[in-house]
Amino acid sequence: MQHDTAPLRKLCTDCGLSRTDDPKRCGQACQFIQPDYPGLETRVHGRQRQQVTAQHTAQPDELFFGPYQQILSARMASPAEGAQWTGITTRLAEVLLEQGLVDAVIAVAADPNDRWRPRPVLVTQAQDMKQCRGMRMGYAPLLSLVEPALAQGHKRLAVIGIPCQIYALRAIQAQLEREQGLKELFVIGTPCSDNTTTENFHQFLGLISDRPQDISYVEFRADYKVEVRTDQGDKRLIPFLNLPLSTLPPDFFPLTCRTCVDYTNVLSDITVGYMGGHGQQWLLVRNARGQTLLDLLGPQLITSAPISKGRREGPVRGFKANTERAAGGLPLRRMPAWIKPLVNWLMPRVGPRGLEFARARVEMKAIESILHLRREAPSRIKNMLPHHVWQLAATYGLKPEANTSQTRHAADISQEKL
Repeated sequence: MQHDTAPLRKLCTDCGLSRTDDPKRCGQACQFIQPDYPGLETRVHGRQRQQVTAQHTAQPDELFFGPYQQILSARMASPAEGAQWTGITTRLAEVLLEQGLVDAVIAVAADPNDRWRPRPVLVTQAQDMKQCRGMRMGYAPLLSLVEPALAQGHKRLAVIGIPCQIYALRAIQAQLEREQGLKELFVIGTPCSDNTTTENFHQFLGLISDRPQDISYVEFRADYKVEVRTDQGDKRLIPFLNLPLSTLPPDFFPLTCRTCVDYTNVLSDITVGYMGGHGQQWLLVRNARGQTLLDLLGPQLITSAPISKGRREGPVRGFKANTERAAGGLPLRRMPAWIKPLVNWLMPRVGPRGLEFARARVEMKAIESILHLRREAPSRIKNMLPHHVWQLAATYGLKPEANTSQTRHAADISQEKL
């Protein structure tokens, strides 16, 4: 059963679990309370990141991206109309439904009254997946639909979600299988580094356009530009440094998003994103189920090896310094107006690109999580930050403070069985 009341906790993205008949599960299933990434990585992928097993050898970038079998750049041969990129994510779900591999897909569509507000939907017909194309901004109680779907007899599910939703889903998956008859689960994950409320996003749109109501498409691209399109067919590229971020409130991004440690959606079967791409999307095939999903598209999908260029250390150190100076606000880089055009020209050419851009972003998120928790919720550090976050941040001089226990090694974590 879905409940309308949203939770009141400060560290909550309203994934939907607290709206079910058993909201107490949040205590063991929320990534912002006491996450167990090593345990769930082992349960989902058969191993945790950087761990070699008889079946798989650890991949070189698993410290950054979590367990995976292969990384690809990709695009659909025939892009889907209305898709954020070329439609890979929704096409995967369509094929699952077309081939009868799942009974239903749980994803988000646009609210009827606001194209930017996400609304959880249960899709049982492939042609209805088109409503899920495109980007939304805001919170969507996605998991509130899982148990109703099972109660309706949809025992084979696919779920498309962001990391905080997928973490909670994986944490209760065993319970769903044991008690409610879940037989099959395909998880298609999208990365998420920063989310905000839909209302905040409308404020942002009002700062970048005189007619925000006409904006139909926004994408933060890996070439250091934001692409904006309108209903009239206009297209504009705004360099990151030209965004009017200084006028946004310090808490534009909530503490949850500033302290999230799972940008790459490590518990999905396949992650479909863009940060590691270069004009295309990137796919992280994480396990055999993810490979099955990839194989479903066959020649519909054009793939290539990802690139990795530039060096991330300088930009990441600059981000750390800006975050420290911001004292809890947005990490803005101050520079004279005359130099911004030069930097805007240089960054796509000499800055980190492709996989190096993704590594930089993951390190930034690790640094951001530590700094914001130390400032705003220091008592949470020992439970919220997994060991690999400290490994990523150590390069930049961030370590657990000597007088507190701010990290738990994988061996010290015990996942309560749900």
